[in-house]
Amino acid sequence: MSDLKQHISSAFDRDLEGIQAQIMKMGGLVEAAIEGAAKSLDTRDQELAEKVRQGDAVIDALEEALQDEAARVIALRAPSAIDLRVVLSVMRMSANLERIGDLSKNMAKRTGVLVQLHQVGGTATSLRRMAREVELMLKDALDSYIQRDTALAADVIERDRDVDEMYNTLFREFLTFMMEDPRNITACMHLHFIAKNIERMGDHVTAIAEQVIFLTTGEKPDEQRQKADLTSSDLSLSPQHEA
Repeated sequence: MSDLKQHISSAFDRDLEGIQAQIMKMGGLVEAAIEGAAKSLDTRDQELAEKVRQGDAVIDALEEALQDEAARVIALRAPSAIDLRVVLSVMRMSANLERIGDLSKNMAKRTGVLVQLHQVGGTATSLRRMAREVELMLKDALDSYIQRDTALAADVIERDRDVDEMYNTLFREFLTFMMEDPRNITACMHLHFIAKNIERMGDHVTAIAEQVIFLTTGEKPDEQRQKADLTSSDLSLSPQHEA
C-alpha cells in the first residue's frame, strides 16, 4: 500500500471510530430517555418527566452532528463499497434513535396530564414493563452492532413480537376500563397513546437490528416481519402525527 493510500485508510478509520463513538453515546442517552419516561409515568414524577423532555434536545443535536459528520466522510474519503455500507448504516441507525428519543419525549409530555387524573388499575406499571423490554432490545441491538452479531440482531427482531403482544393486551385492558367507568376515558386515551408510542419504539429498534444484519451480510432479513400489533390499522387511535 502506498503512503497516500495508507494515510487515507488511517484517516477513514479514525473518522469511523468517531462516528461509532457518537452512535453509542446517542444510544445510551436514548436508553436513559426510555427508562426515565416510563419511570416518571409509573411514579408520577413530573420533575423526571421534564428532565426527559429537555434531554431530547441533546439527542437531536447528536443526531444532526452525526449525520453531518457521516456526509463529510463520504464526500472526503470516498469510502469503498463495504466502508460506505458502514457509514450509511450508522446514518440510518441514528435516524431511528432520534425518533425513539422523540417518542420518549412524547411519553413524558403526557405525565403532566396524567398526574392530574386518578390512576387506572396497574396500567402505569404495565407500561413501564413494556418500555423496559424495548430498552433491553435497544441495548442488545447496539451490542449486536458493535459485535457484528447477526444472531443477536435477529433475536431482537423476533422479540418485537412480544412488545406487540404486550401492546395488544394493554389495548384490550384500556377498552375494558373505559366501558366499566366513563370517568376512565380521558386517562385511558392518554395511556393508549403512550402504549402506542412504546410499540413504535420497538419498531424503530427492529429497524436498527435489521441494519446490523444488512451491514454484516450485505442482505436484508429474508422475509418481511409480520406485525403482531392487531390495532396498527386503526388510524383513529394511532398517534401517527404526534410531534
